[in-house]
Amino acid sequence: MRTELVSDGGDPARPNEDFASIGLPASGQGGSLVLLDGVTPPRDGAGCRHSVPWFTARLGGALTELTVSLPDVPLAEALALAIARTAEAHAETCDLSHPRTPQATVVLARWSPESVEYLVLCDATLLLASPDGRVAPVRDDRLAGLPRALLRSADVVDGTLRNKEGGFFTAAADPSVAARAVTGAVPRPEVATLAALSDGAARWTELFHQGDWTDLFALVRQEGARSLVERVRRLERADDATGRARLTRAKTHDDATVVYADL
Repeated sequence: MRTELVSDGGDPARPNEDFASIGLPASGQGGSLVLLDGVTPPRDGAGCRHSVPWFTARLGGALTELTVSLPDVPLAEALALAIARTAEAHAETCDLSHPRTPQATVVLARWSPESVEYLVLCDATLLLASPDGRVAPVRDDRLAGLPRALLRSADVVDGTLRNKEGGFFTAAADPSVAARAVTGAVPRPEVATLAALSDGAARWTELFHQGDWTDLFALVRQEGARSLVERVRRLERADDATGRARLTRAKTHDDATVVYADL
């Protein structure tokens, strides 16, 4: 089994807010992967004394343990348990009702000899590659489907869209959002390889349109996850230097994380 994990912070002046892990049970029967993309808080804080990296480390650590130790618990239930455990760790010191309380997008996958289960919440991506090379993206497109004009205002996003009906959902302090995730399972023989991407790594396809998901997957498989991130960084620097036609108001460099597992 080949696995690879690369996570590159977007800004040297800020900590990387992503989290990624691969768990392989001692039985040798299957495994799991976790990828979290932390949501950068506003400058005036989010009612919490803890940082986003603190939150993603806590939530990611809980998910890594639960997806391995509770193989019969559905991934949405494991996410709900992990959110509740993390919320309990700072409920007495922080305002968990704040719309920007630390939160993250989520990709989970767990495989056994029988099946490959998956969960995606918000704008991270999971790619499932079949033995014959077909690549199927698993996406939660609710954020991408919202009008861009609405997303320009932080007040509108936080007041009417973030973790609300008609908007989009992230893993924050409310365990019930786990039921909003995109979930499913496919027979194990139909999946040969997995790749999970934070939106910073997915920019190669989504923002810069260098190829489709099949092309991106082939790049990671042939050249490695580091090569994908390096290509994204070059594209970001070039676009920033020539007028930001693609980046527009987005961060020049976002945290970029790739998890690859050749089953």
